[in-house]
Amino acid sequence: MTAATTLHEPASTEPFDVLTAYRAVRERVANAEAAAGREPGSVTLVGAAKAQPTDRVRQLINAGLTAIGENYWQDAAAHLAVDPERRLQWHFIGPVQSNKTADIAERFGWVQSLDRLKIAQRLNDQRAQNHPPLNILIQINISGEATKRGVAPPTLPEFADKIASLPRLCLRGLMAIPAPDDEQAPIRLADLFRLLQANHDHIDTLSIGMSADLEHAIHAGSTMVRIGTALFGARPQPSKSP
Repeated sequence: MTAATTLHEPASTEPFDVLTAYRAVRERVANAEAAAGREPGSVTLVGAAKAQPTDRVRQLINAGLTAIGENYWQDAAAHLAVDPERRLQWHFIGPVQSNKTADIAERFGWVQSLDRLKIAQRLNDQRAQNHPPLNILIQINISGEATKRGVAPPTLPEFADKIASLPRLCLRGLMAIPAPDDEQAPIRLADLFRLLQANHDHIDTLSIGMSADLEHAIHAGSTMVRIGTALFGARPQPSKSP
């Protein structure tokens, strides 16, 4: 018999309160904006909903969260059903598989993890004419880690030129996941971001910062943070059942 995969909540003494968590994360973002001398509301909060129960996603949407990030199409398909009128910003933030580009081009407004020209071409070709161009962030492997995806910084100018030439895509900026011990990464990212702005229109988005480091990221110039655990709680763990 084929084993079925089910999701179980991590052991906890109390249920996770997503509404309290949402208020706390919004306060952290607002305080970080103020500390960095940024305008209130200048940083977009993206809820990274990977493998989270649909009910938690719905609660946060009802509370006011307007941007949802998805790592995998399998999870996204269930979450997208709570927004049939497409009122929200849906961001694809994980690796894009070739066999999922048509779905992503149809249902998402942003792809933050673009690092291959083949995928860019497929997204461009499959983006419907009755949709606005798909917003694109180029993922940069800013710390040169072998275990992470992303465009190598020296190749960014040529890669960006090719993305900008695709008419159904709109290049908006950069996304990165710096190594925790790479203290100079934000400085290098800021330099690359300015380079992109000098050579392309519409460059306004730098997506760095997650639950543990959003304050540091905002201070470094991030305009978008991707928050998972601090917003949704720990991800449910898959387990096998007969």
